[in-house]
Amino acid sequence: MLPPWLEAYRHEPLAALVDHTLLRPEATEDDILRLADEARRHRFGAVCVNGQWVATVARRLGGAAPRVVAVVGFPLGASGLMPKAAETRLAIADGAQEIDMVMSLGHARGGHWEELRDEVLAVVDAAGGRLVKVIVESAALSARELELGCRAAIEAGALFVKTSTGFHPAGGATVQAVEQMRRVAGERAGVKASGGIRTIEDALTMLRAGANRLGTSSAAGWGAVVAAGAPSLQELLAGG
Repeated sequence: MLPPWLEAYRHEPLAALVDHTLLRPEATEDDILRLADEARRHRFGAVCVNGQWVATVARRLGGAAPRVVAVVGFPLGASGLMPKAAETRLAIADGAQEIDMVMSLGHARGGHWEELRDEVLAVVDAAGGRLVKVIVESAALSARELELGCRAAIEAGALFVKTSTGFHPAGGATVQAVEQMRRVAGERAGVKASGGIRTIEDALTMLRAGANRLGTSSAAGWGAVVAAGAPSLQELLAGG
């Protein structure tokens, strides 16, 4: 049996849960166009890029799948409430369909949970009903901070909590963090694992731990698992 957080994806291929990602600051327009083309070819669920490239990806995809995801407050999360809300509105105007915002680590480390909720709420409001994922940078937080940060994000209306930017020196996604985030999220919200997910084995491990979305730049190299005729998630997890 699939765990409850994956039940809705039983008949989907793994690719449907992948946010195909390119967030390196030196990425060129050709790199971004290649990313969009790969995402369409492999039928990934979404393409995740910096704000500069949202319009480029939206034009390339022409309104068809995959979804366009913009990061906000990336990668430090320290730009503040108003800039994050403004960045969200600009990204949506350019064609973003989902927002991955970095929460304020300073608020989390300082125990300022009301301020953190206000910041997430401002982005959720600016997103106008579009899905918002909150990047909690799990490796930089204590277990208690991670729990309270996820709770604050979900209470403020985020529909996903996400492990990592992939840029913090403390590291990326871990099984322990994903398990804890799933315990907090329960059935109220999704969990996106990102940061250091490079292989199919990494992906399946994170899904079993509690993730139902994956952020990675490596999935185009996963062969038959993301090719036409790929096995369903149920078949893939049963076989692995």
